[in-house]
Amino acid sequence: MASLVRRARAAVKLDIDEVDAERSRWINEDLLPTPPEQQTWRWWNYLTFYWSISFTNWTLGSTMIGVGLNWWQAIIVIFVSQLISSIAMAFNSRCASVYHIGFPCVGRSVFGMWGSYYFVGARAILAIIWYAVQMYSAANYMYNMLRAIFGHNFTDIPNHLPESAGITTALMMCFLLAWLIHLPFCYFRPYQLRKFFWFKTIVSVPAIFGLFIWAMANTRGRLGGGLYSSSSSSSSAVAWMILSAINSGMGNTATLITNQPDYARWARSRGAPLWTQLFSNPFSVTLSASLGILSTAAVNLKFGTDVWNQWDMMNLIMDHYWTSAARFAVFLCAFAWMVQIVGVNIAANMIAFGADSSMLFPSYVNMRRGQFLIEILAWVVCPWEILASATKFTTFLSGYGLFMASVVAIMVCDYFLLSKGNVFIPSLYNGTSANKNYYYTKGVNLQAVLAYIIGIALPFPGFCGELGASVSTAAIHLVDLGWILSFATSFVSYYVICSIWPTDNIKYVREQGYKFEQMASEAQVIESADYGMYNDNVVRDDVYIEKNLS
Repeated sequence: MASLVRRARAAVKLDIDEVDAERSRWINEDLLPTPPEQQTWRWWNYLTFYWSISFTNWTLGSTMIGVGLNWWQAIIVIFVSQLISSIAMAFNSRCASVYHIGFPCVGRSVFGMWGSYYFVGARAILAIIWYAVQMYSAANYMYNMLRAIFGHNFTDIPNHLPESAGITTALMMCFLLAWLIHLPFCYFRPYQLRKFFWFKTIVSVPAIFGLFIWAMANTRGRLGGGLYSSSSSSSSAVAWMILSAINSGMGNTATLITNQPDYARWARSRGAPLWTQLFSNPFSVTLSASLGILSTAAVNLKFGTDVWNQWDMMNLIMDHYWTSAARFAVFLCAFAWMVQIVGVNIAANMIAFGADSSMLFPSYVNMRRGQFLIEILAWVVCPWEILASATKFTTFLSGYGLFMASVVAIMVCDYFLLSKGNVFIPSLYNGTSANKNYYYTKGVNLQAVLAYIIGIALPFPGFCGELGASVSTAAIHLVDLGWILSFATSFVSYYVICSIWPTDNIKYVREQGYKFEQMASEAQVIESADYGMYNDNVVRDDVYIEKNLS
């Protein structure tokens, strides 16, 4: 099979290397299917990868309690939301694990050669913002570490920045150091980071349980009313709170759901990314959030504080227990948490932007260059200003899942029900009208765009209400259903629309009578490799290259 995949890549590239592939409008090395030698992720790599990403949700439980749930309701809601997320992740990973292509190319197959630019570009912009915000979290852990080492010599550093900046000189220095820690990872592609995610998993478990054990031992396990909502609500109000909390939990993993193709393309076997996330994500998120609920509730009760973030809790420890042993423990804990946040930032944002930018500017940017680019753009975002003053903007960021749910729904529907798991690889790199698979209507899949608009239309007024607009209670309830509503609506809409008004690609799959994932079979791979064609659906490669090289 390895030789077959190499030949399939050769069918797309043909003699591009001789002409200079980087000058092509549609092709660069990172957009081509992952070669066999880079398909190195086995099931245990995905197990540690998903566990390491998911086992960082310390504050998710506090979010659930903040909307009015008690502790056991919050834990159940978290598990349910992550189980739904994991199922969506599993479905969205299938195409990439079979054909070894990333999100941009999967987007081309569904939304069209030109239509995919909007969806890939939207994900790229949000990846930049979230990358900077997560780096600011890493800066707070760096602050803990430097305070534990240098004490008042660090905390007494004079602040030369105005209060309106939303950040102090000391914290700005921590942001710079966190930025420098991220910098070396920009050089690596995902298949080269397996050992790092192993390391991240190893250090994260002791850090989280260590903070939990300290909180329980120090407070003698007294939790008090910190585990309960302070408001009494009717059963209908509680039901809507639960639905809202499930949607919040879904939004928490919306990026991970959307980004699945960028991880699954490196899989050694098709099933490796599938069952591992079904097992890892629900249990690891629920466990870490439960430990966060219990720890922060106990600490807040004892000290009369309102602390939920890990870095604030570690500062609280040093405020009350300024001993060498406590400082050393805080240093180790903060270091482990920082490793965690760096890993999450790489997986959820850096890799995503690297893949997106390689499609948006293929002649100039590959995945590695894109990752260095987002590292630079993190300074442009100024995340401390966003977190200090722009509460509505952070609400907008949290609503990211509302828009991405429709994208994932259309991708899943197209692959499993309409295209029957058949992807025509050479057509993914042909932007001319001769591309009978993915050129659609002038390069845009209008059916998919229509289903996308329908999917976001229902919850969108409520989303505007969360940003300050005056809307009805019904609209607010619809946005409480957010991710699930958008996903279901787009999925059904796209299927119905394409049943009545099928795309040319769907017509072709039906006419040829393709079985599920038939194009991934050995015979079809050989056929495609022989001449870079799939039943005359793409122009001859050398003509295509000549037309599209800039």
